[in-house]
Amino acid sequence: MRNGLSILAFFITLTLTAQNVETDFDAPDSLYREDQFYFSVSYNILQRGPSGLRQNKFSTGLTTGFLRDMPLNKKRTFSIAAGLGYSLSIYNQNMGIIDVNGEPTYQILNSENITYSKNKLSLHCIDLPVEFRWRNSTPESHKFWRVYTGLKFSYVVYNQYKLVSSEGTLKQSNLRDLNDFHYGIYLATGWNTWNIYAYYGLNPLFKSSAKIDGQSIDMNTANFGLMFYIL
Repeated sequence: MRNGLSILAFFITLTLTAQNVETDFDAPDSLYREDQFYFSVSYNILQRGPSGLRQNKFSTGLTTGFLRDMPLNKKRTFSIAAGLGYSLSIYNQNMGIIDVNGEPTYQILNSENITYSKNKLSLHCIDLPVEFRWRNSTPESHKFWRVYTGLKFSYVVYNQYKLVSSEGTLKQSNLRDLNDFHYGIYLATGWNTWNIYAYYGLNPLFKSSAKIDGQSIDMNTANFGLMFYIL
């Protein structure tokens, strides 16, 4: 009984204290953080491809994730951010990946050797972005100029190659000649909602074991599009 009265007295005291505290919901928050969630859509461009490589249709890039904003100065105009995300990269092009006796072989597809309607490579990745940020934001407004630049490390969790041709449909997944890890630099800059986004991969998509006519396929990727940030 005594314990029950003590607990009741505690909650009554807590309630009375809370009623005497006035909260100003319109007051600016001097400890605000910016741009916690992100989403981007881009066009993927293959760089340094083998002779005869051509892209066709639209090669889509999609990314989404969360970034922890960590301001560096009192005005909170400079910060660093690190996070976790997911990306899907699709490459529509004319390089065929054909399984011959359990071994992948690579060749440039053209009208002389095959007729096809779809030839694409898809990569699903877990991303670890780390970026340095500048913005002229204030506690009163979330509309501001920004320049964010950094590094993105990606791990390929799943990949798939699909060819739809006059000879049928071919699907392969988890290609062993693809690099599991990718990394590159990126830039996002703009005003308010609309931000230009660019990414440049610093290592090849394929391992040195992937060759066409004895030459390694050491192509990398560059992405250009739009980035959107959400608090």
